[in-house]
Amino acid sequence: MSAGSAIALRNVTKRFGSLVAVDRLGFDVPRGVCMGLLGPNGAGKSTLMRLLIGLAVADRGTIKVLGLPLPAAARAVRARCGVVPQIDNLDNELTVEENLAVYARFQRIPHAERDGAVRRALQLARLTDRADTPADELSGGMRRRLLIARGTLHQPDLVLLDEPTVGLDPQIRFELWTQIEALKARGATVVVSTHYMEEAERLCDLVAIMHRGRLVAYDRPRALIASHVGVDVIEVAGTSEVLHTIERRAHVAGLSTRRAGASVAVLGVEGAADFDAGGGARRHANLEDVFVMLTGTQLT
Repeated sequence: MSAGSAIALRNVTKRFGSLVAVDRLGFDVPRGVCMGLLGPNGAGKSTLMRLLIGLAVADRGTIKVLGLPLPAAARAVRARCGVVPQIDNLDNELTVEENLAVYARFQRIPHAERDGAVRRALQLARLTDRADTPADELSGGMRRRLLIARGTLHQPDLVLLDEPTVGLDPQIRFELWTQIEALKARGATVVVSTHYMEEAERLCDLVAIMHRGRLVAYDRPRALIASHVGVDVIEVAGTSEVLHTIERRAHVAGLSTRRAGASVAVLGVEGAADFDAGGGARRHANLEDVFVMLTGTQLT
């Protein structure tokens, strides 16, 4: 295992009865990067998150987080991790500042340092002017910013974010991306589970794609796109008969395709200039193309 890794997994397996939730998983996450964790429901993402902070114990394999072995050093690992859950569990009766102050005590931040920690968290969340506002009066975006600030109040070395922008409109998601980028700029390693391909491409230095408990791809987003899909895609919409015709033509030309509802995408067309797609729109390949190719599933 690399001494410079924030996370190092080797042959990690976790079962729940007959269900194999995590199956022989192995990869390293360097320190100071943002790693995206992608996978359909049931892929094992939540189980992996729990394994990384010692809330679940692997049946086999080895796990090191921040150089510490799990589960032996679970308490020490949790003290150096920040966890931001998907579920909003703020104390609605408390103000923004009080939510942070309570968590500061929970994280055992020394009394002399708590006020400074709360001020930094308010600045990170851009909620300084809302410090005295009860949490139940905040908008959805403000609540998510506060959750991230609360989970990173103690300046953890590793931050785990579970679907941090789910259900939010694009403008609010963009604001949260800025907050997450600030965590990485401070030196933290960030692991973010997300259903948004654009989010993974924008935020993540590395992307791990899981399917049925296994790691099916792990690399930089652009490298994954180049190796699995190519540069350009032609997407054609039409009837089932039209789509079958396009797929047959593509396969004869040695090109891969993927279905997406009432359309078919022909991949890697930059290498087949004379390919006749019968119309359709040409676009750049993206991470969603990779995801569907490898898992057969679209994230929604």
